[in-house]
Amino acid sequence: MTSTPTPAAGSRQPVVSARQLRMSYGGTEVLRGVDLDIHRGEIFALLGPNGAGKTTTVEILEGFRQRSAGEVRVLGEDPAHAGDAWRGRIGLVLQSWRDHHRWQVAELLRHFATYYPDPRDPEELLELVGLTHRARHRVDQLSGGQRRRVDVALGIVGRPELLFLDEPTTGFDPEARREFHDLVERLARDEGVTILLTTHDLAEAERLADRIAMLVNGRIRVCGTPAELARRAAARAEVRWTAPDGTARREHTADPSLLVWELHREADGPIADLEVRRPTLEDTYLHMVHEHGGGPTGARSAANTETAGNRALAGAGTGSERSA
Repeated sequence: MTSTPTPAAGSRQPVVSARQLRMSYGGTEVLRGVDLDIHRGEIFALLGPNGAGKTTTVEILEGFRQRSAGEVRVLGEDPAHAGDAWRGRIGLVLQSWRDHHRWQVAELLRHFATYYPDPRDPEELLELVGLTHRARHRVDQLSGGQRRRVDVALGIVGRPELLFLDEPTTGFDPEARREFHDLVERLARDEGVTILLTTHDLAEAERLADRIAMLVNGRIRVCGTPAELARRAAARAEVRWTAPDGTARREHTADPSLLVWELHREADGPIADLEVRRPTLEDTYLHMVHEHGGGPTGARSAANTETAGNRALAGAGTGSERSA
């Protein structure tokens, strides 16, 4: 069943709104009626297996792909007909960056800033993304994590109200990933930027996202906070403890608090080695994918269809090629 998100606290008109969004390639439906609301200042993650329709959905929202049916509003306009002024209000950080490898970092930011009516100050932007000490370095002299920071800087130089992040930390080491996450959170909390994140890193989504939507076989099957998703999926917690006879015990339960209370009552005291493992986002994700037939076989077929559609539209010159 499609879940329409509850508006975030203090939000009014959604920054992104889609109703019965559909997309077909030939006779195959990739999107089968997507309903979506994303609110101002929210970090929203869109998850799903390969071929679920994530790329198609995001490209429609960005204005790079024409939908087959449905209503879409992004920053109050239909992306299919929006002009340059609207494009200046969104930022893109794509999965495959364009290196601009011969440019110095500061020089590149100053150049991109000239395309916007009210850009961020390049020096302040370098400080924001933690690249002040690399300002005079060429892009090809940076590490992978530093290049990704350049991508973010280019994505927000125009002060976007909405930022699209596509697999932003692929290939990052743990330290670079943590620093990037801190940056994304500052953009949302301190700058008020609305962020739409697509990722296969479930831990990343669980850490960053205020809400998460799971797209499986062209439909959003569930949407909410990680805790809400776990409840809707009826995921079970695992309780582990050591019995008085020294035996290691474990039990899966939908109500771990009740089980722990019963164990304390039976033991009339502390429980040795007590550990409660709550359902993870991965548990919820796998439950949803399997429940709605989005496993490897179905995902592979849908992915082939979506990829073929992307190639056909790109070859036809429909504006599906994206630029940073």
